[in-house]
Amino acid sequence: MDPAALIAPDQIAPQQIDQLLAALRSPGGAVAFVPLYALWVTLLLPGVWASMLAGALYGPVWGSVLVFIGACLGAEAAFLIGRHWLRDWTQRRLQALPRLRAVEQAVSREGLKLVLLTRLSPAFPFSLLNLAYGLSAVSLRDYSLGLIGILPGTILFCGLGALAGDVARFGSVLSGQADAGAWSLRIVGVLATVAVVVLVGRAAERALKAEDPLPPA
Repeated sequence: MDPAALIAPDQIAPQQIDQLLAALRSPGGAVAFVPLYALWVTLLLPGVWASMLAGALYGPVWGSVLVFIGACLGAEAAFLIGRHWLRDWTQRRLQALPRLRAVEQAVSREGLKLVLLTRLSPAFPFSLLNLAYGLSAVSLRDYSLGLIGILPGTILFCGLGALAGDVARFGSVLSGQADAGAWSLRIVGVLATVAVVVLVGRAAERALKAEDPLPPA
């Protein structure tokens, strides 16, 4: 084989990435993104980067919708796995995390209220919370309703992802090829979302301290 006919891996990778992103941007790719995100959450992987990717691919609105659906599906799966199939493994995992263990015990007493507050608080990792809730006595109904608490963070990270995509195209703003006013409004929108998430998170933290269900971090 002619060595010149071989393509180095570093030459293939960018093309493959571009093709993958183009496929994800298609309607079928958007539909496929939901179960892929759900699998990501079920495997206890951090969803921040995947959420930002959704924002960059689909925009802040549709990205948030897709991420929220996928996150809810993955959270439900992790909850059921922790409750029914990997209960012993989950208990061992949480033994090393006394703060999450305390969440599990408190949620068993308080139910929906604490589920919602801990979802709103940035102090608790989303994926590991799903396992802790699986061990608790909280009902599937209250657990599912509490997932609405992930909306502020979902909107924030998708907004950041969409903004990152805009930043990549900042040269078009400088050259006058894009509407600088619209681009600036996106920045303002993301900053406003950050402020809302911070305020909501602090309020949730104060409410949790008032309930006093958790030991010091």
